[in-house]
Amino acid sequence: MYKRQIDERLLGWAQNPHHKPLILRGARQVGKTTAVRNFARNFDTYIELNLDIDEEKRIFETKSSFDELIQAIFFLKQQPDKKDRKTLIFIDEIQNSPKAVKQLRYFYEKRPDLYVIAAGSLLETLIDKAISFPVGRVQYLYMYPFSFEEFLWTFDNPSYTEALHKIPFPEFAHETFIKLFSKYALVGGMPEIVSLYRNNNDLVQLNEVYHSLITAYLDDVEKYATTKKETAIIRFVIEKSFFEAGKRIKFTNFGHSTYRSQVIKEALNLLEKALILRLVYPTTKVIPPIEANFRKSPKLFLLDTGLVNYFAGYQKEIFVSNDITNVYDGLIAEHIVAQELQAYTTDHLHRQHFWTREKKQSTAEVDFVYPFEDLIIPIEVKAGKSGRLRSLHQFIDLAPHPFAVRIYSGKFSIEETQTLSGKPFYLLNLPFYLISRLDGYLRLMIDNTKPMQE
Repeated sequence: MYKRQIDERLLGWAQNPHHKPLILRGARQVGKTTAVRNFARNFDTYIELNLDIDEEKRIFETKSSFDELIQAIFFLKQQPDKKDRKTLIFIDEIQNSPKAVKQLRYFYEKRPDLYVIAAGSLLETLIDKAISFPVGRVQYLYMYPFSFEEFLWTFDNPSYTEALHKIPFPEFAHETFIKLFSKYALVGGMPEIVSLYRNNNDLVQLNEVYHSLITAYLDDVEKYATTKKETAIIRFVIEKSFFEAGKRIKFTNFGHSTYRSQVIKEALNLLEKALILRLVYPTTKVIPPIEANFRKSPKLFLLDTGLVNYFAGYQKEIFVSNDITNVYDGLIAEHIVAQELQAYTTDHLHRQHFWTREKKQSTAEVDFVYPFEDLIIPIEVKAGKSGRLRSLHQFIDLAPHPFAVRIYSGKFSIEETQTLSGKPFYLLNLPFYLISRLDGYLRLMIDNTKPMQE
């Protein structure tokens, strides 16, 4: 059930002879602890410490030397400290002890034979509390909700994965996979939700868990905030964000409030550090490198589309729709695409962008731009004929290449077409369920199309 793409990245970390203590980052309930416990099967000895437990926190607070700390850890868990045994130590909720954070450097310097992973729901906020991370002595790995491929793994059907990895995708499986992706777009990727849905196939039972997850995020605000006023602002921003998901937002009057724009921006930035939401800024570039324009309004994306559907009340509309691009003016379709693209990003420093061309009499906006090799590829999330993709046409007219992507509910195809101004280009029509294979299909399109002449 809990097979994750993160497993491969954890294995790569462990196989590095110069591995450093690993800080596993992710929002509450994305499965960090479960992923580590599953990964622990690769070790001879596994020690788990939860610093929510006073006894386990205390050993980091009271031991005067690193050697004493190591002895206390093994003694507390009644495990032998043998260097010929491969040992994984997992320190959960490490944000509860600044001293534990500081000790991470000594694991790297004095006991490189030990494999150490640390995690904590609020770890990201430590940066704002003057707690010193051992720079250069740790590395980071980010976790997000289940991707669509991980969602498929929970059904224990190898044929799903086999079909997904075939390029080109077998056409006979299209209807099955579109239905599966619609379920994923409705349910989302929070592990507890996916597990419950897989076991019971009952959407009504999921609502209680959605409610508890959102309540937990709201309750956590008291840990983020330093004053009652700040608490009220952040709780307000969380609640209103679900209704702004997928939209371009303005900090001024956000959620029809009277809060100052700087106050809203600070609250959003804090929640972005906690990985509860993301702000995606536009670019005007059509050639690398992609440069964000932070003076323009960003788009707002939440941690998980399933949570958005529940809180904002879109579940029923998605359930009865035969095409998610028709739901909520296409914003839910765009939101789940953003979530999928994020899930397959290995470099957290790589941010998503969308494209704009804003002139007094002509405004164009492409949903996403995607860096591929030495190209910037425009991506639209939209149904209908290619002639309706006016903003994408404007991008192609400016771009030095003839390649574009449309993500939709239809079947895979590569279409030879032209912009409204007459420039020929190739359009990769990619079903939602193949987002994870985007690089492979871009390579297929570029390698199997002839050069175009205007």
